[in-house]
Amino acid sequence: MKKVTLAFGLILGVASFATQAQTVTVGSEPMYPAKNIVENAVNSKAHTTLVAAVKAADLVATLQTKGPFTVFAPVNDAFENLPAGTVETLLKPENKATLAKVLTYHVVAGKYDFDAISKAIKTGGGKATFKTVSGGTLTAMMNGSHNIVLKDENGGMANISTYDVYQSNGVIHVLDAVVLPKM
Repeated sequence: MKKVTLAFGLILGVASFATQAQTVTVGSEPMYPAKNIVENAVNSKAHTTLVAAVKAADLVATLQTKGPFTVFAPVNDAFENLPAGTVETLLKPENKATLAKVLTYHVVAGKYDFDAISKAIKTGGGKATFKTVSGGTLTAMMNGSHNIVLKDENGGMANISTYDVYQSNGVIHVLDAVVLPKM
């Protein structure tokens, strides 16, 4: 009985450690792998602008579905670095379709963690292109041994600052800039 209890305790300890290892802090808040993209994003203080935009574009229900999705999530500072008035203009009801296009340009169908993206870059000879949910393409490139840079269709660049924030319906990578599709 003692061996069974010890073995069970070890299994629980390993399972608990594995769950904790996957919980990443973003915007000073833990992102739990058992929650979906929206459930985690609403708790990130670094993503309040993104969450407001997702709500304004009526994309909440979509990002709560089974997926899986890979979301490249710009932080608040990234939105603030857009030209003055851009965010305010996009959040207007009459610009809902444009806002949805910009936001879904940050989403790729499938679950692409750091390993999958870096493998695709290596296979692609230094570049990998990903088709976004909006229909555009993002190009991923390595910048050093553990830094992936995304290039948008306009030549804009964004660094992934936090990788592999696993969700129940995909994975989030935090970006330092907003990537934009051709309009």
